[in-house]
Amino acid sequence: MTDLSLPTYDDVAAAARRIEGHAHRTPVMTSRTADDQLGAQLFFKCENLQRMGAFKFRGAFNALSQFTPEQKRAGVVAFSSGNHAQAIALSAKLLGIPATIVMPHDAPAAKVAATKGYGGQVIVYDRYTEDREQIGRRLAQEHGLTLIPPYDHPHVLAGQGTAAKELFDEVGRLDALFVPLGGGGLLSGTALATRALSPECKLYGVEPAAGNDGQQSFRSGAIVHIDTPQTIADGAQTQHLGQITFGIIRRDVDDVLTASDAELVDAMRFMAERMKLIVEPTGGLGFAAARRMKDELAGKRVGVIVSGGNVDLTRFCALLAG
Repeated sequence: MTDLSLPTYDDVAAAARRIEGHAHRTPVMTSRTADDQLGAQLFFKCENLQRMGAFKFRGAFNALSQFTPEQKRAGVVAFSSGNHAQAIALSAKLLGIPATIVMPHDAPAAKVAATKGYGGQVIVYDRYTEDREQIGRRLAQEHGLTLIPPYDHPHVLAGQGTAAKELFDEVGRLDALFVPLGGGGLLSGTALATRALSPECKLYGVEPAAGNDGQQSFRSGAIVHIDTPQTIADGAQTQHLGQITFGIIRRDVDDVLTASDAELVDAMRFMAERMKLIVEPTGGLGFAAARRMKDELAGKRVGVIVSGGNVDLTRFCALLAG
């Protein structure tokens, strides 16, 4: 895939207009304690306060709102561990589109319940022995559905990039920006917005240390496939980047970092105690990496995208108590 075929910032700007009035313009929060700890000025883009609790609503609504009348009548199918599932189900409900969602059998109960609550028909699979992409393609072919993948889709990633666009519109240029990384939809969309609105900003993707396929891919120059990683960051248990997302990440991102599960728990605990925010493990990836890089960030203006807050409260309490 050449750069000419990749989405551009114009697609992000168009997505922003398309989702306006449907997606929340989430708050940008600050913390004096976090600033003191890092010796920097931090800006947290709180997508945990987005509709359905994560940034995924942006991309899902942007994609489904461009369906033809025939596609709307037939319906949409998606596969997801939870947040994309909820985003597609809610967007489909708002747009009057039937939705079928393929979810792993061990997906967080709160995410499954929310997906069903939004009207999605849930089909379960075993993430360790079955191929969700194959299941999604089969359902699309058998029932005439339109498959909307969780990240490797130009309309999806353009929608995700609107979060960063809002961040830059509100706080201006940044010196560094930390973004959770799973399949790369949020990071690639953010990259398009960053290079247009704050071109000198250092952009970092952050993924679980147990599943660093993105880091391996970024540094080797080719997409690396791994087994499903064992990590508490269920939203980033992807096995590989997408062709489209990798093309943008390789071109526009400065580095891909990792965070351990223990660092994620520490980040979640800080945001709960000091900022009164409930953040899912994946949502803590950016802040966890920023804390580790504090010496390099001293005196800088630093953005952190908090990607989501969809975590079962019993599990949330257990993680923080442990």
